[in-house]
Amino acid sequence: MTTLTPSRFQRGASLIEVLVAMLVVTIGLLGVAKLDLETLRSNTVAMERSSAVMLSHSILDRMRANRDVALDAGYDMTLVDLGESCSVPTGVTGLVKADLADWVDEIDDLLGDDACGGIRCDSDGNCSVTVRWDDTDATDDSDAVTVSLTGAI
Repeated sequence: MTTLTPSRFQRGASLIEVLVAMLVVTIGLLGVAKLDLETLRSNTVAMERSSAVMLSHSILDRMRANRDVALDAGYDMTLVDLGESCSVPTGVTGLVKADLADWVDEIDDLLGDDACGGIRCDSDGNCSVTVRWDDTDATDDSDAVTVSLTGAI
């Protein structure tokens, strides 16, 4: 009579071993997906901040082209709270109105409808440009993000 050894019956992986391997691979893939999502969120925040800085430089360059009016507070614009309408101040005309209207439209296009900007210049030509937007789509925070830039015109 021959005795059978256990190694003779084992020909492959058992079903439990396969399920455990699939579980380990699934957990690893979920980790990679979470990392990819966090990378996407971080890139979105960085892009929004870069856009806000670019928009600030854009209006400062427009103000440098029309320096006399900017020194007389012709470009000054009050920063409104989130949710309020961001629009060109009443009473401005001509090139200033066109510059501010284009700037507000660019802010809306790049940072969303809730975004707005504010400008404040002193008589020495030092101007502070502030851009504020809501980034709840990119992060879990409910606070507004504000970027301020000060430059000389």
